[in-house]
Amino acid sequence: MAAVSRGDGARQRMLAAALEVLDEAGLAGFTMEAVARRAGASKATLYRRWPTTGALLIDAMDATFRPFPVPDTGKVESDVAAILNAFVQLMEHTPFPRLLAAFIDAAERDPALSRLHTDLTDRRRDPLLAVLERARNRGELPEDTDPELTTDLLTSPFFYRRFVAHRPIPSTMVDEVVSRVLAR
Repeated sequence: MAAVSRGDGARQRMLAAALEVLDEAGLAGFTMEAVARRAGASKATLYRRWPTTGALLIDAMDATFRPFPVPDTGKVESDVAAILNAFVQLMEHTPFPRLLAAFIDAAERDPALSRLHTDLTDRRRDPLLAVLERARNRGELPEDTDPELTTDLLTSPFFYRRFVAHRPIPSTMVDEVVSRVLAR
């Protein structure tokens, strides 16, 4: 395993500090000064790596919340369930929901950040799209299945329960959503 350079370690420390500041202070308190103070770095150091707070925010979210691996169990329902279960774990056991809410708010206010948010979201959708496209190509799903729409149908109930209804996600929900959306 390769050793982490001092520069990589400092970068990771700054990215972690950025998410801590966002989690604790929200978007209003998310400043280069606050992140620098939390990371034990200078504002100049941050600005050398990230020209704006938006760029820092994107990099911190991207580095911390990586796309899920693409499973291949040989059965589309199992593959989709694996991704959705990982997503539920992320939503229930990390600060991701609070951070994502602040990030969405920031993207609504800043067109440049909105474009970056779209790119980040697209990368997070890729594993599920790959599973659905592979299943369609293998004949597990009808040829006219739209992977984009199906991804929306599979993930939206979880976003709704967590971000709109503020309700817990039942342990049976993944299996229920998968069986209803992918009913053959």
